[in-house]
Amino acid sequence: MNATIVCTLFSSISFFLYVVMYFVTDNLQNDFKRFELEQFGLLVIFLELLGALGLMIGLKYNPLLTISSLGLALLMLCGFIVRIYFGDSIWISLPALFYMLLNGYICYLSLR
Repeated sequence: MNATIVCTLFSSISFFLYVVMYFVTDNLQNDFKRFELEQFGLLVIFLELLGALGLMIGLKYNPLLTISSLGLALLMLCGFIVRIYFGDSIWISLPALFYMLLNGYICYLSLR
């Protein structure tokens, strides 16, 4: 297994789990309320689901891997900015930063 496959599977499975957790627990929905972005919660979850599916399909169809990883990286950049803006520590914001960098790396690998 090469780096592209490992990183893509890790990211995709992580986003699938995040989507499930959004509906199973209140913690993630409460974050959207705390940031006064509750109206965007389902949109973000839908985009993350599309991104996760795109990553998986993108393992066979490279242009979709590029688009999906870039989209998820931008989504995580927005998440990181929102967390910093609302005063969350770097430690709390680290997952968004990590997934932004991971998906940016996947995008880079898909373009090589």
